[in-house]
Amino acid sequence: MSNQVQPQTPPPSDEIDLGQLFQMIGKGLNRIFRSFLRLFLYLKKNALILLGLVILGGAIGFGLNQIISKKLKTEVIVKPQLESKNYLYDVISEIQANIKAKDTAFFAINGIDVFNFDGLGVTIAPMNENRVSSESEIKYLELLQSFENTEAIADIVRAELQNKSSFNHRITFFYKDAKVGQQFAKGVMKYINTNEYFDGLITVYRENATSRIAENKQLLKQVDEIITGYTTKMAEKDAMVGNDRIVLDNQETVNITGLFDLKNRLIQDIESKKMELEQRTEPIKVINFGKPQQIQKAFFGKNIVLIPLIFVGVFFLVSFLKYLNNKSSEIIV
Repeated sequence: MSNQVQPQTPPPSDEIDLGQLFQMIGKGLNRIFRSFLRLFLYLKKNALILLGLVILGGAIGFGLNQIISKKLKTEVIVKPQLESKNYLYDVISEIQANIKAKDTAFFAINGIDVFNFDGLGVTIAPMNENRVSSESEIKYLELLQSFENTEAIADIVRAELQNKSSFNHRITFFYKDAKVGQQFAKGVMKYINTNEYFDGLITVYRENATSRIAENKQLLKQVDEIITGYTTKMAEKDAMVGNDRIVLDNQETVNITGLFDLKNRLIQDIESKKMELEQRTEPIKVINFGKPQQIQKAFFGKNIVLIPLIFVGVFFLVSFLKYLNNKSSEIIV
């Protein structure tokens, strides 16, 4: 009996046939193309309906924009003085609560006429919340600390620190009537700046600054007289000059460099106090009182765009539900 040779089957290969791969890719592309084709046919079939919905929605949105009164706002940029930032936020919260409660008596007592609270509102927010001091500002403060510990330098350092730590704030008033809203904003700002405690502090600060300026001017005049007198005496006599000092007949010495430094510090202190008088006139300094401006809505928040999108979305939803209903009826239970 002869030995029969069994045919050997080739071992399974892990490699994917390129022909099968291209066939799978082709089927996938064909399905995608058929899906786009169905979508195109669907849009072509319902093009007139979709166009009508867009036109109808645009017309309704345009009509609503004409009927609904536009909302306006006024922005007021302020800077709190004398550590009055907490007071500013508290009084704004008080006004917000009275607007929400529609308390006409509160506004009438404070001289603010409010007959309609519709659309009325007020908010506040810091303007420089993420402000970071630059390297040059830090070096400037370090340089000031290296000077002699005098009142003039202390005032300058204090003013700089207050300037860096006290940011400007934006108060925004919302309303519908431009005339009424602007009067309301002015009345509120007047009420905010009517505070007995801070008014008293402002008065004391201004009196101190005025007195300081007068004393510095008097002292500056005396320094100028001393410098002029010694300069004249030096010209008349053969005074001995050495190490920036003038030696008189009675051996009294005067440091001319120190006198000039004192004069410069007095001038700087006078300028600083004048700036203080200019700025500290009220607890909350109004930097800019804006004009009425219309509130700009986002593009998709406008009725002329939003309503057509709603109509088209509802149409697609109804069509999808009809499609699901037809497919469900084909299923055999």
